[in-house]
Amino acid sequence: MKKEIAAVVFFLKRLIKKAEKLYAEKLDLFVERLTVALQEKYKGHWYPDNPSKGQAFRCIRVNRFHKEDAELLRACAESGVQYKDLGLPKELTLWVDPGEVCCRYGERNHGFTVATFSSDDDDDKEDVTKKVTSTVERNIIHACSARHVKMSYICILCRCIRVNRFHKEDAELLRACAESGVQYKDLGLPKELTLWVDPGEVCCR
Repeated sequence: MKKEIAAVVFFLKRLIKKAEKLYAEKLDLFVERLTVALQEKYKGHWYPDNPSKGQAFRCIRVNRFHKEDAELLRACAESGVQYKDLGLPKELTLWVDPGEVCCRYGERNHGFTVATFSSDDDDDKEDVTKKVTSTVERNIIHACSARHVKMSYICILCRCIRVNRFHKEDAELLRACAESGVQYKDLGLPKELTLWVDPGEVCCR
């Protein structure tokens, strides 16, 4: 259960971080409280021998009928974060089952695998976090290049470099500036710029 929760929390952290609405300290606190909330919710509702059992109960879901997920709301309240600042998609479904975490954007789109784990894995291994990170990253890339996920929200989040009046500084450009000792303003980039970096193609607007 620890691995699956770590995977879904890492995945959400990546989405929230890309929205650039929370400071790192706030985001880390939110992630910590969400982890605890999910552990408490799933306790007694985790069935490794029958993974689909309790799936609906464990599901994290946001759509036009359920605009705010209860566990996300709880984590927000306990970390002092405004729900709207999470910047999550309006329609998002995350299935957290023994051995697998899956995601779907929109109510009619195909889902994709975020992470899978073997039943032989040991929850107490020191490299669990490293493995979760590697697994999630690998499957995000695969999902973005798969044909049935046509230019979904995840593609934009993973590979888009964007600067506009709402996001004046791109996170990756800021990181490169910090690591190279360059002032962001000295890049001299347009005030509004979007770069899509996709397999086999790079586009600009």
